[in-house]
Amino acid sequence: MHRISLRYALCAPDEPVEDLHHPLMRLLEAIHRGGSISAAARELKLSYRHVWGELKRWEAELGQPLVLWVKGQRAQLSPLGDKLLWAERRARARLTPQIEALRGELERAFAVVFDAQALVLSLQASHDEALPRLRERSARAGLHLDLQFSGSIDALEALNEGRCLVAGFHLRLDADRRSATARTYRPRLRPGRHKLIGFAQRHQGLIVARGNPLGLHGLADLIRPGLRFVIRPAGTGSRVLFEELCAQAGLAVHRLSSAARTEPSHAAVAEAVASGQADAGFGIETVARLRGLDFLPLAQERYVLAVLAPSLEQPAVQRLMQVLRDPSWQAELAALPGYTPERCGEVLSLRAVLPWWSYRQPRA
Repeated sequence: MHRISLRYALCAPDEPVEDLHHPLMRLLEAIHRGGSISAAARELKLSYRHVWGELKRWEAELGQPLVLWVKGQRAQLSPLGDKLLWAERRARARLTPQIEALRGELERAFAVVFDAQALVLSLQASHDEALPRLRERSARAGLHLDLQFSGSIDALEALNEGRCLVAGFHLRLDADRRSATARTYRPRLRPGRHKLIGFAQRHQGLIVARGNPLGLHGLADLIRPGLRFVIRPAGTGSRVLFEELCAQAGLAVHRLSSAARTEPSHAAVAEAVASGQADAGFGIETVARLRGLDFLPLAQERYVLAVLAPSLEQPAVQRLMQVLRDPSWQAELAALPGYTPERCGEVLSLRAVLPWWSYRQPRA
């Protein structure tokens, strides 16, 4: 049984930040894509001799072949090589929120050490593929985002309890005042006390294998006997949306939710489908496209950042809004599959964004 050792590196503000990875997995991924040692060497910008030597070293250490060779055909990963790649992809997808939180904690600590003038902003947010990119962009502008992923509900509660300065959450665009969306967020937001900062629109729906081999068309197909599907946990905005859409379709919400497997992030949902552990998942379009999967859009939603009104004037929040309004950031955001910048960095009216909000609770 091999143990895991984790390390981190200090990077310059303009240096690309690499994801957590292992050299062997990167090598196997390159061989899988390129079909040969020479193609893998070109992709990794290493010599043929080095790649071949590393492959043989790992095969000797593990005691099994990692690549199968058939004359005249592309190199293929052995069963062990395939399982290693699957295990690493699954672990990385499931642990992304925790890894990002750890990275944020380390960056915050070193920001104070190396740059006394640097601004630090605590951001707790529902899992989103654009926010780690925003953190990198902000770092180049002298703003260090202490980013922690949680569910939308938890993020807003952290904001209201003073455990973060900004909370990121998402909600369905066409939710009405009697919807689960309204019931969930109305008690946690108040005009005058909270302000919203524009960020983006994105799509959520069903993530299925490429080509949609099971011919799934909507949530009603999830009740098929034996169909395996994954959703986000209770307390997340995506779970609220999923159950609201199920209720609208006349489906047994609690029966469906209890039959589903849960995953801690959208990336983990997509990985479960990509690895064959699930037939479908409910999540955002971006993760489906990045994993080469098909996506069936079911709802368009708005992702916004919430702050307490007095915090709007804090230097860190002002700097964040400047970064969000930067055209180059908005172009980067628009390049992500399924994302559209929406009044990015602008202060929005709570009543305009949440038209179902009112001082009086709706009658049952």
